[in-house]
Amino acid sequence: MTYPDDPRLAEAKQKGMVWVLQQLQIDDLKPSGRELVGPCPRCGGDDRFSVNPGKNQFLCRKCESDGGKGDCIALVMFVRCLTFREALTWLCGPAQEISDAERQLRAAVAETSEKQRQADEARRRSVAIREAQVIWQAGLPPEDTPVRAYLTLRGIGRAALPRLPACLRFHRSLPYMVKQGGEWLEVYRGPAMLAAIQNVAGRFSAVHRTWLDLREPKGKIRLSHAGTTLAAKKGWGSKKGGAIRLQTPPGADTLIMGEGIETTLTPLAVGAGAGAAFWAGIDLGNMSGRQLSGPGLRYAGLPDLSDGLAFVPPVWVRRLIFIQDGDSEPHETASRMRAGLRRAMALRPGLRGQVVCCPPGSDLNDVLLGVGSMAEDISDG
Repeated sequence: MTYPDDPRLAEAKQKGMVWVLQQLQIDDLKPSGRELVGPCPRCGGDDRFSVNPGKNQFLCRKCESDGGKGDCIALVMFVRCLTFREALTWLCGPAQEISDAERQLRAAVAETSEKQRQADEARRRSVAIREAQVIWQAGLPPEDTPVRAYLTLRGIGRAALPRLPACLRFHRSLPYMVKQGGEWLEVYRGPAMLAAIQNVAGRFSAVHRTWLDLREPKGKIRLSHAGTTLAAKKGWGSKKGGAIRLQTPPGADTLIMGEGIETTLTPLAVGAGAGAAFWAGIDLGNMSGRQLSGPGLRYAGLPDLSDGLAFVPPVWVRRLIFIQDGDSEPHETASRMRAGLRRAMALRPGLRGQVVCCPPGSDLNDVLLGVGSMAEDISDG
């Protein structure tokens, strides 16, 4: 239960995530794009905990259904195991009686602050999209480039995929940037595969980047900085609710979606799903959207339908198939898959949702390369 009449509520929301992190002595988070990531102060882990100061939100992917997400007040409740009232006292001190005029003034200040935060976030998003467009425009057609060689290494050769999707490009020398001390630092520069991310309206909204090293078994760069292993794949722009549209045949009514480009191209390369569209969902959180949380709901897979930015398939999709990788935590992955499919079925009446499961420890591309075999059962979403 929250207490909207408590005058400390507006004051607490103005504190900001960075200030609250300092007060909680959470100082082991590292910059990653517009977020701070690291171990969860409750459950540990390496990078499952993230804070977005611009959005004033935090998330632990493991504890999400147990209070592990929300604003700065929720963060205090989560870390200190406090009630809502206790968290307000921790942030602002004991409650004090104030006049109606003072309460209205504080509410007005809080509303103005929230509007400014939203405007700042929209401005940052717009800048990021423009920067993503610059990266995309610097790319070259992918045929006869390391992009083709990379996909061949992943078992998706020219015979299986004679023409590469138009949403893929090749960048000869793409900088790899990390944020350090509030400044962006280039730690590497090299060849990369680019993929265009399109929003629900089909407009370019972000770029997905995979840095390549064809000497590696799977063709991706191995990179570290300051003792931390860096991801070979990163996005930039506004990906929420978007997808990498690898193939969309005319008249398609089935959409097959995996997290990554390689996973999603695999069934296309082996001839599965004739006439279907194949889109990559970028990551599991993007495919599932926000879920309902609370006691007993951790793995319930119930979508929060108030999340207006979550992925929803186009109206022409009558069958939505999610490919569930077997190389991630199974219960959390299954829960998110169900949430994404249930969201789609709730917002697209008559749509049928299904999950195709991969063997434990592998994704669909591993199956193509001979690591395990695809699970036979397909369960309703």
